[in-house]
This record gives sequence, structure tokens and C-alpha cells, in this order.
Amino acid sequence: MQKLLLAVDRLSTWLGKTFAWAIIALTVAISWEVFSRYVLGTPHAWMLDVQIMLYGIMFMMAGAYTLSKNGHVRGDVLYGFFRPRTQATLDLILYILFFLPGVVAMTWAGWTYFQESLAIREQTFNADPIPVYPFKFFIPFAGAILLVQGIAEIARCIVCIRQGEWPSREQDVEEVDVDKLKAMVRADPHDELAAPPAEKGVL
Repeated sequence: MQKLLLAVDRLSTWLGKTFAWAIIALTVAISWEVFSRYVLGTPHAWMLDVQIMLYGIMFMMAGAYTLSKNGHVRGDVLYGFFRPRTQATLDLILYILFFLPGVVAMTWAGWTYFQESLAIREQTFNADPIPVYPFKFFIPFAGAILLVQGIAEIARCIVCIRQGEWPSREQDVEEVDVDKLKAMVRADPHDELAAPPAEKGVL
């Protein structure tokens, strides 16, 4: 089971990091358009659409990656102090009540949305139209990857409820050292009171 969970983590991580390169393409596209518009005097009507599509793809493909790193926003002020079994039970309930219905609906509707766009070879509405249906394909694709990662997270919750501790996951760079932050919050206040005056900043 653990190998399967880590394999799903690696897939989400690989996809997230691969599509993160879209930010480079987005930066180059914006920079070139600014130069072309204001220096060369030759703006491109389709460039704004390309920028929106690139940003949308990058944003959607980050969902499963973020979930695999347990990085989505939650009320950590209270959640972080719960026991692992309590955390897992709460997560499992929320996954079943909200996550699964929402992501399944997004994936299903996104696939229908893509098929309708493909059927008419949908294009943007400007002087130089570009195809829209390749971009819309990423809606169900991102939803499906997010759903797979969500199922892996549900499995993690069940394992934690049974074993009393969270199974390991793929590690990546963290903006904040969470363990050190929790240690600081849980520090014994008597240690601070017992510190000598010099350590408390008193001259």
C-alpha cells in the first residue's frame, strides 16, 4: 500500500514540476509582447489569450501536486494540535463529503465541456483566433489527476486511523519548517521564566 501511495505522490509531483515550467513560457510571452507592442509597434491580438491559457494550465496542474505535499490551506491553528487519528478522521469525513463530489463533478463536467469545444473546433474571438479546445482538455485531465491523488489521501487517512500515525509521503521543499514552528508553539513557558536575565534581554 505504501509503495502505491508514494507512486501516486511521485506522479503528482512530476506533473506539477513539469507544468511549473509554464511560468517561464508565460514570462517570455509577456516580455515579448510588451517589447513588440511598445518598441516594435506590432501587438498581437492572440497573446492575451495565450497568457490566460498558460496561467490556467499551470494553476490547474498544481492542484494534485499541492495535495500530494499536504499543502492546501486548512485551519492549522487547531488542526495541528489534534492527534493523528483525530486529524485523519476529520480529513476522511471532509474528503467524502466535499472533495469527492466536487472533484468528480468538475472532472465529469470538464470532459463534457472539452468534447463540446472539440466538436465545433472552438476558437477565440479576435482578429487572429487560436484553438480553445486543447486548453479545455486540461480541465478534466487536471481533475482526474487530482481525483487520483485524493483517493491516495483517503487511503492515507484510513491507514492513519488504523495505525495511529500518518504514513510517509514524498518530500519536497517547504516554505516554512513546520516541525520547528510547532516546537516553538508548544514550548514550555516555564523555560522562558527560568532563563537568566541576560538571556531574556534584561541588562
